[in-house]
Amino acid sequence: MSATNTTIPTLDGGNEIPAYVARPDADSTRAIIVIPEIFGVNAGIRQKCDDWAAQGYLAIAPDIFWRFAPGVELDPDVEAELQEAFGYFGQYDADDGVKDIEAAIRWLRTQGAEKVGAVGFCLGGRLAYMTAARTDIDASVGYYGVMIDQMLNESHAIAHPLMLHIPTADHFVDAEAQAKIHAGLDGHPKVTLHDYPGLDHGFAATSGNRRDEAGATLADQRTRDFFAAHLA
Repeated sequence: MSATNTTIPTLDGGNEIPAYVARPDADSTRAIIVIPEIFGVNAGIRQKCDDWAAQGYLAIAPDIFWRFAPGVELDPDVEAELQEAFGYFGQYDADDGVKDIEAAIRWLRTQGAEKVGAVGFCLGGRLAYMTAARTDIDASVGYYGVMIDQMLNESHAIAHPLMLHIPTADHFVDAEAQAKIHAGLDGHPKVTLHDYPGLDHGFAATSGNRRDEAGATLADQRTRDFFAAHLA
């Protein structure tokens, strides 16, 4: 496995998106886009890319905040950095974000990827849902995605498999929002929902105070199995 910081063209070709890329030891026709939380492409997101590369996938994590806070790396366990991240979330335009994910899909296909998946966390989980609805991504996974309950009117456009991991004690996605997600998506033939009773937002973080070992292990195995099935 090898890793590097690089840039990829924006969808319109007018700019460059910074990104972290991890390559497997052998050429692969399968790729994963790791969509960050509100904390940037930090050590935890880079580790997730490295883990996918170790499993034989070409992995990329685009810098979703490149337009106004390029290169930012924040620690959710540090209160000041958490508040800084909330500020960036308030500035962020998710519609632009989906275009950046689509740019990553196109770039990966120039690198030989025939099947491309996306896995996102928090804000990235919302983007994974939006990517499933708005692009030709082959499979998507969202962990504790925020605001999905407000975008269920796009669910009819989901044409490829989508999996969502939902911690039931998520203090950013309350019980009412979770109920709406289930009501809107439980019957969708392309969508799989997994609830994690008693777990909170961020339970699958690579490290830190938010991580729940048992929950993260279960969710990550489900994600690996999902991509193995749908990116084959």
